[in-house]
Amino acid sequence: MMEERNYHLSLKRQPGEGFVAKCIELPGCLSEGKTKAESLKNIQDAIKLYLEDVEAEAKEKKAKLIQVRV
Repeated sequence: MMEERNYHLSLKRQPGEGFVAKCIELPGCLSEGKTKAESLKNIQDAIKLYLEDVEAEAKEKKAKLIQVRV
């Protein structure tokens, strides 16, 4: 289970199409929805899938995990 974390989102209205949510910290991670609420729910799912893919790729490539304090 992954730890809980906060992410910055950009939420923009697309005329006639609903809303697009983009996660600033995760390049290429975005989602859509007909309403703000649906878009925010969908981006949460997209972030989870994005992070699962990153974890799987790291394991596949036997990447080393380091901790960085900022």
